[in-house]
Amino acid sequence: MTPDDIDDLARRAREGDRAALETLLEAVRPRALNVCRGVLPYSGDAEDACQEALLNVATKIGTWNGRGRFTTWMHVVALNSARTTYRKLKNQAVPTDFEGGQHDRPDPRTTSVIAGTRLDLLDAMETIEKEHPQYVEPLLLRDVYGMAYEDIAQLIDVPLGTVKAQIHHGRKLARPLLRGE
Repeated sequence: MTPDDIDDLARRAREGDRAALETLLEAVRPRALNVCRGVLPYSGDAEDACQEALLNVATKIGTWNGRGRFTTWMHVVALNSARTTYRKLKNQAVPTDFEGGQHDRPDPRTTSVIAGTRLDLLDAMETIEKEHPQYVEPLLLRDVYGMAYEDIAQLIDVPLGTVKAQIHHGRKLARPLLRGE
């Protein structure tokens, strides 16, 4: 299916065409799964995040403004679903060893339920998001998914210069976090 075909299906689905929505979801599922696997390489977690992303696409398709490619918008929805899934898994992680009476939150790096995630990157993004949430989405879209600056600017509806500045500042904050400093 061409990008124009997908955009046409998305427009029809946004207008209430149920058959178009089903065809659209089937067409974009592999792409959504790849986005989720970029954050959650463990197949089961990526599949869960993909299902959540497709559900969000179906329920929030009315928020796609139709100016940019539908797949670009869907990409962000899938990325956000993967990040949400990671946070849920991290919060649900329980210690497997209670020796010594310690009941502190476990180190997620040793918890199998979130094994295979890109912990260093996700932890860095969570840290940055606390004080500078505007940097996270552009940074992930550019540096993890290789999206063009122009596409990011259109997608998040900010000027191109702002996107470049956000990515620059996000990188400056991320570097020491990724190095463990």
